Amino acid sequence: MRALPERDRRLAHELSAGVLRWRRSLDDALDLRHTDPRLHDILRLGVYQLRRLERVPTHAAVSTSVELARETAGEPAARYVNQALRKLATAGSEERGAVGSHPDWLLSRWRRQFGDEETARLVEWNDRKPSLVVQPVRTGAATLRSSLASAGYGVLEAPFGAGFTISRAPTAPRSPLPRSLPGYEAGAFIVQDPAAALVCRFAAVPPGARLYDACAAPGGKAVALAQGGARVTAGEWRRPRLGRLRETLGRTGVAVPVVVADLRSAPFPPGSWDAVLLDAPCSATGTMARHPDARWRITAAAITGLARRQAALLEAAAGLMRAGGVLIYATCSLEPEENERQVEAFLERHPEFTRSTVSESVPATLLSVAGDFHSLPQRHGIDGAYAARLVRGEKP
Repeated sequence: MRALPERDRRLAHELSAGVLRWRRSLDDALDLRHTDPRLHDILRLGVYQLRRLERVPTHAAVSTSVELARETAGEPAARYVNQALRKLATAGSEERGAVGSHPDWLLSRWRRQFGDEETARLVEWNDRKPSLVVQPVRTGAATLRSSLASAGYGVLEAPFGAGFTISRAPTAPRSPLPRSLPGYEAGAFIVQDPAAALVCRFAAVPPGARLYDACAAPGGKAVALAQGGARVTAGEWRRPRLGRLRETLGRTGVAVPVVVADLRSAPFPPGSWDAVLLDAPCSATGTMARHPDARWRITAAAITGLARRQAALLEAAAGLMRAGGVLIYATCSLEPEENERQVEAFLERHPEFTRSTVSESVPATLLSVAGDFHSLPQRHGIDGAYAARLVRGEKP
């Protein structure tokens, strides 16, 4: 998509994210039960432009969709799409403040966990466009804030003092892209939600400690922990994500070697690390505002499968820890079986590990009764994240 001009790139992102965020209400308007499946996304794109993008003229939204249908399924499909979209355009637009969409099974799960009121607030959060938040790296916080403000951008301290929330300049027609901000190419900052930055603070890794970041891409936590004084090695086994990890490390100039390895077969002897960060693959239900596709991609069965995988990764991480070392287990999930239940089961299997929260590493409102980090979008106004800090003693 980077080959597109910036204006087209913005529109492509707006369309894809918008359709995913509002898919349920779009489908309700279309009634796709008897429609050729090849036309579903084309119709969703058309209705999204008609009902939620004021800057796209009706004729352009319809004609583009008709042409896509013609290329995809032929002339009869083009006529069908033309008729369906013109009928909806004539019927008028839905209220622009209407609630977006989540699958029923996920809403039911959240209502059991949080109750109706908090679930409604969580859905509302997920259906908003997320804020752009940056964390200083090569530039001090005061200097970064000053340079962004001097360039005309709105700069506010992010929640819990974790970075800066950036809004568009008054003269700019659109919200800023990270690459357009002053200092991006020089590595002055990384884009990182306060929740991720706060997990790094909660980790409280001692300066000089040798830390293995086992699932490191896209690299923001590796950068933050290295900035805090840890001697970080970044591990990543998903080859498609290696490029972004290396780009983050290279742009910020942080000296972090990269190991291409699955944690379960990492090339290190047992007990060889002072600290391990396991930012585990998860359902990402805490970041659905930023990743609206996740709400349609994830399933209840997938959460069960992810929990099994997380348990296996925790076992592998435990084997790398020296006595007295710190294991940080983290997710961006809201689901108990990926978070506190996962940790409780691990502690039952490994009595040599105990929770050890560092006092005042993060505000008390972000700590559970057990002392784990737990941020919730509907309560704290940041991404959902979870982390437990576990210290290894000698085996009993």
